[in-house]
Amino acid sequence: MDIPVIEKVKIQAQVLVPLVRTLQAELGEERANALVRKSLGSLFRQLGDAWWRAQGASKFGEKLRKSFETFAAGNALDYEVVKQTTDTFELNVTGCRYAKFYQELGAPELGFLLTCSADFAFAEGFGGEVELTRTQTIMQGADHCDFRYRRAQTQR
Repeated sequence: MDIPVIEKVKIQAQVLVPLVRTLQAELGEERANALVRKSLGSLFRQLGDAWWRAQGASKFGEKLRKSFETFAAGNALDYEVVKQTTDTFELNVTGCRYAKFYQELGAPELGFLLTCSADFAFAEGFGGEVELTRTQTIMQGADHCDFRYRRAQTQR
């Protein structure tokens, strides 16, 4: 049974949100958030590596498009592809049910920490082939998220 990522996030949040809030109260927000990023970053890099390898010989843009389809499953994201070439994949997320979920929990800052921050670690797991730039997120109040992936210079 394949569960959409959005549903996994909702299940995980039941444990992670109270855990992170407790860590923040005990250690301070900055220290707790750094530990969470470090711990989850390692996990998401490993997941990114496994996912990237599983795509095999697929073309660069196609791999990234498939990645977004995975995270958008279950009606989780509305997005538009801005540009897709052999070396780039650019898109804007215009609707995000992850952000809506964390907003309803009253924890959008934890949504950014637990979900949005994972995007960079996941991309780092792509074997150094991908560089991700993102300057804004819906989770932080912007009207869209601007994902800009490009093939790393060392891979050209």
